[in-house]
Amino acid sequence: MPYEWTFDTDTARASSLKLWPHRSLPRKGFAAFILATFVMITIPLYPLLGTVVLWGLLPFLLMAVGGIWWALERSYRDAEITEELQIDPEQVHLVRVNPGGRVQEWDCQSYWAKAQMHPTGGPVAHYITLKGKGREVEIGAFLSEEERKALYAELVDALSMAARPDPAQ
Repeated sequence: MPYEWTFDTDTARASSLKLWPHRSLPRKGFAAFILATFVMITIPLYPLLGTVVLWGLLPFLLMAVGGIWWALERSYRDAEITEELQIDPEQVHLVRVNPGGRVQEWDCQSYWAKAQMHPTGGPVAHYITLKGKGREVEIGAFLSEEERKALYAELVDALSMAARPDPAQ
C-alpha cells in the first residue's frame, strides 16, 4: 500500500498517516525501458546504414524515443504528491504537497473531524474526504479504488479513537 500509519507507543492510537502515489516503474526501470526502446527502434535502421534514407528516418525515430522519455518524465513530476495527516486527541492536521512544491493545509479539532466516502459523484470512485471546521478536503485521490476503500475504514477508526478521551487520564 502506498501509505503508512505511525502509531503513538503510549496510547497505541494512530498518530500520523503518510500517503504517496504508487510508482509502478522505478527510475532504474525507466532507464532500462528507454534504452530498450532505443535499441528496438533502431533495428529496422540497420539495413539502411550508408544510405540517404537512414538520415530521413532517423530524426523521426529519435523524436519518438524523446516523446516517450518526455511523457514518462512528466508522469514522474505529476506524481510528486505527498499527503501527511497528523492525528492527536485535540487536533487533526492535513498537509498536502503538490507537484511543484505548493503546500495546502487543513486542520480541525479531532472531535469534529469526520471522514466521508463518496462512492459516486467525485472525481474518482469511492472518493474520500475529511470534513470539519466548515471545510471538506480530499485525501488519497491518487490511490487505487481498493486502496481508498481500505484507507477509509482505517481512517474512520483512527479519527474515532482520537476523538475519545484517553482512559489513562
